[in-house]
Order: sequence, then structure tokens, then C-alpha cells
Amino acid sequence: MKIKFIPKKSFLILLGAAVVVSLGLSSYRLVSRWGEAAFLLGKAFSFGYSDPKSADFVAIFDGKSLEGWEYDPTYWKVSDGAIHGETTAENPLKANTFIIWKGGELGDFELKMDYWISETGNSGVQYRSDRFTEVPYALRGYQADIDGGNRYTGQNYEERKRTTLAYRGQKTRITSQPDSISNLRDFVARNAWQGLNLVEDLGDRAELGSLIKSGDWNSIHIVAKGNILKHYVNGTLMSEVHDEDQKNRMMKGLMGMQMHVGPPMTIKFKNIQLKKL
Repeated sequence: MKIKFIPKKSFLILLGAAVVVSLGLSSYRLVSRWGEAAFLLGKAFSFGYSDPKSADFVAIFDGKSLEGWEYDPTYWKVSDGAIHGETTAENPLKANTFIIWKGGELGDFELKMDYWISETGNSGVQYRSDRFTEVPYALRGYQADIDGGNRYTGQNYEERKRTTLAYRGQKTRITSQPDSISNLRDFVARNAWQGLNLVEDLGDRAELGSLIKSGDWNSIHIVAKGNILKHYVNGTLMSEVHDEDQKNRMMKGLMGMQMHVGPPMTIKFKNIQLKKL
């Protein structure tokens, strides 16, 4: 058998090409493996990491039923994934009614939800409340106010108790009535608690109101920690109460959403998320 020798120059060219190809393949494999490792590491971190702002929030409305809620079925139902409250001229309210969460009393917590309200609507998110037993499905206590005209949305109004504790755009300090006054209503003037002390303006009331969309969905966020109560709408702080009234304040209680007496109205709530602090 005759062996055919490859010229030296050609051999060197072929050898160089083989080395380049080999190095290229090795580099590709290395880069590929590093890329794969980085991808897997990223996946691992993504599964193990959660945004602290959203961690521990739990849905308390499943979007399908009102299981876990107490309510008057004459006025409340589920529609298009939302809790739907409605009154009509033929089916008016005689007293404010609430859909009440049956999960127990809340102390320190954060609560987020989206709401939609008709132009004539009057509503709110009730919290740290007790039952007003004279009326079925009724609560009394702190309320993050909501209304279709956006005159009051975001303020802190205490239903059936001390009335307005902070208007929209206010940070307030709440003090007790004098010992000589035992009836709460005797220390209320023009639908506001006389122990409302303005600490700071959070912003112009009208300008803050312009951040709330009429005839559309908005988000509300309540933070209750100790005696400090904050109401946010669409991510903006609308009111803040420091309740130093040890005679009348509530440090825990029931939570629910209101439908107010008045003209026919519709109120909807969805994406209801709770975090206990």
C-alpha cells in the first residue's frame, strides 16, 4: 500500500483549522453551559424570591362566590369576578348595609382591593369595627370612605361613632372628649369629631381628588398598625390618623364593605388581598 504524504504547508493549515474548530466547539460548549447555569440559577432565585411589598398577601375573595362572607342577598351578589352591590328605585335601602368578612377580627393589617362605584354611589371599606345590632348586617367603626362624586373618597370616617377623623389630604391626631361628655354625639360638630387635630397637610384636597378616576376602577389600600391608620387610593396617601383617643378607639374588629342609603347605586369590589401584620 502506497502512502500519500500531505505537503507540510497543507498539513499545518489543516491542523490549525482543526484546533480552531475544536476551540470553537469547546468555547461554545463552555458559554452554553455557563448560560444554562445562569438561566437555572435565575430560575432558582425567581422561585425563592418574592417582592416584600406583595409577600404574605392572601386573597379573601375567590372571584366566583360569596363563600366566607355574611350579607343580605337582596343587595349583594357576584358578577364578572367582582362582589357586586346594587340598589334600585324598586329595591331601596332603609339603612346602611354591609357585606362582612367572616374571617374574624383584624388588628394590625394591610388590605388592598379594586373598586368601581356609580356616580350616585356612597360606600366605603369598614375595618376594626363591631356590630351595630339594631340593624341587620350593620357595622360601626373606622371606614375608608368611597363615593362616586369623589368628594370624600380616601378620608377616614367612623361610621355611627365619632364621624370624620381625617378629611382627604389630612394627617390628624385624635384626642378624647372631655370627661364631662359621655355621649359621643355631643362632641361632634358639622359631622366631624371635635378632637380632630390637624398635624400636617398631605396635599391639596382637590388635587388629590383628581387622582381618582370617575366611572372606572380604582385601587384602595388600608394600612392599620397600632393606633396609626393610613388610607391610600391609586398608590397615593389620602389620609392618616393617629388615634390617641383611648376611650373610643378600636385596636381590632370586623371588616366589611358598605352600601349606603340614598339614590340607586352600584358598587363593585375585586382583587381583595389581606396581609396580617
